[in-house]
Amino acid sequence: MFNFPGFLKGPLMLRISLLISLEFLTPTSHALMLDSTPVPGGIAVITLPDDADPATARYRDRRVLITRNDDNMLAVIGLPLAAEPGRHYLKVKNRQGQTQSIGFQVEDKAYEEQHITITDKRKVNPEKRDMERITRESQQIKAALRHWSAQDDVVVTFQKPVEGPTSSPFGLRRFFNEQARNPHSGLDIAAPEGTPIRAPAPGTVLDTGNFFFNGNTVLLDHGQGLVTMYCHMSKIDVTPGQTLDSGDILGEVGMTGRVTGPHLHWGVSLNDARIDPLLLLPEEVQASAPTDKSEP
Repeated sequence: MFNFPGFLKGPLMLRISLLISLEFLTPTSHALMLDSTPVPGGIAVITLPDDADPATARYRDRRVLITRNDDNMLAVIGLPLAAEPGRHYLKVKNRQGQTQSIGFQVEDKAYEEQHITITDKRKVNPEKRDMERITRESQQIKAALRHWSAQDDVVVTFQKPVEGPTSSPFGLRRFFNEQARNPHSGLDIAAPEGTPIRAPAPGTVLDTGNFFFNGNTVLLDHGQGLVTMYCHMSKIDVTPGQTLDSGDILGEVGMTGRVTGPHLHWGVSLNDARIDPLLLLPEEVQASAPTDKSEP
C-alpha cells in the first residue's frame, strides 16, 4: 500500500536534482532552489511514495517532471492559469500497478488588468482571410508546447534570456482596444531592437516560425515537458533540431507580430501548463527584476 508523505506546502525551498532516467531515479549533477507556489500559473511540488513508478505520474492526463531531493521522489507540476482554487490530484501507480491519487491544495491568486491600445486593428479583430492562418499556427504552437522528451540531465535553474525591465508581468488580464482577451501567458521584457536573446538553459530547438500574433518565434525543448517560447523577434539565428547550451544566442529582440514596441515575450510551459517564467529564475534575480509600466 502507499504511504503518502503528502503535499509539500509552500513557499518551501527545495534542493532537488533532476533524474537521469524516468525508470531509475539517479540524481544528476544539477541542483536548484525551487519555490512551491500552488496558485494558477504557479508550480506545485509533491512528494511521491517510495514504491511509486515515476513514469506513471499524471496531472490532468499529462506526464509531469520528476525529480529527486535526497531520498524523496518529487513531482514538479505546472498549474494552468485556468486552475480553479481547491483540491487537485496527482495520479500515480505503484510498482504493482495500483493507481492512487495524491491530493494537494491550489490557492487563489488575483492578477491585475492591463489595457493596451493596438493601432493595427487587424491584430485585434483579424479579417476572415487571416483566420485560416491563425488556426493553423495555433495548432502548430500548441503541439510544440505539449511536447515531451525523456531527456537526461535536465537543467531547470534558468537565467534571463535578455536583460531589461519587465514591461508586462505574467498573468495579466488583458484588454486590447478595450476588448477582453486571454490572460497574458508569458513575461514581456523590454529591450532595444537588435538586443541578443540567449537560451536560459540547455535545450533543443523544437520549432521556429513567423506567426500572425507572435511574430518571429523560437520554441525550445528542455526535457520532461519543459518548453520555452520566445516571440516578436527581429531575427532568428537557430534552426529546428539544433542543440543549444545555456547562453547561446537564439536571435534578436524585435517588434514583429502584435506589439506596441520592441520587447521579448518569454513563455514557459510545464506539462502543457503556462507558468510564470520568474519562478525558474534564482530568487535574487526575481527580487531585483525592474518593472517598466509602459505598454509592451
